[in-house]
Amino acid sequence: MGFLDGLMGNASEVNIGEVQKEYTNILADGEKIERAYKLIRDMFIFTNKRLILIDKQGVTGKKIEYHSIPYKNITHFSIETAGHLDLDAELKIWISGRSEPIEKQFNRSLNIYEVQAILAEYVLR
Repeated sequence: MGFLDGLMGNASEVNIGEVQKEYTNILADGEKIERAYKLIRDMFIFTNKRLILIDKQGVTGKKIEYHSIPYKNITHFSIETAGHLDLDAELKIWISGRSEPIEKQFNRSLNIYEVQAILAEYVLR
């Protein structure tokens, strides 16, 4: 991920092997990371069982919130592709019990259709 993308709030895909090692302590038995995206210090991880949002807080980032969203709680989602003047794609995820969606932006080098396919695979089961 480029520094400028991070400042602009865009997420980029990261190496799954590294993420699997770093976050093995929060994974359930049989849970496997499918895709992971990083946004400056924060991260969101798609596993075969749930979506995990990781929010590193404070100056040092030592305080971390792990938000676990089972796919069955995702009521719907949308993607918006990057345009000619708009350099980023956007993902919105609505969760039952919440009126506002979770919104994430991706740089244009990321295939937003892949992200949508991952969600569709698990949410539409």
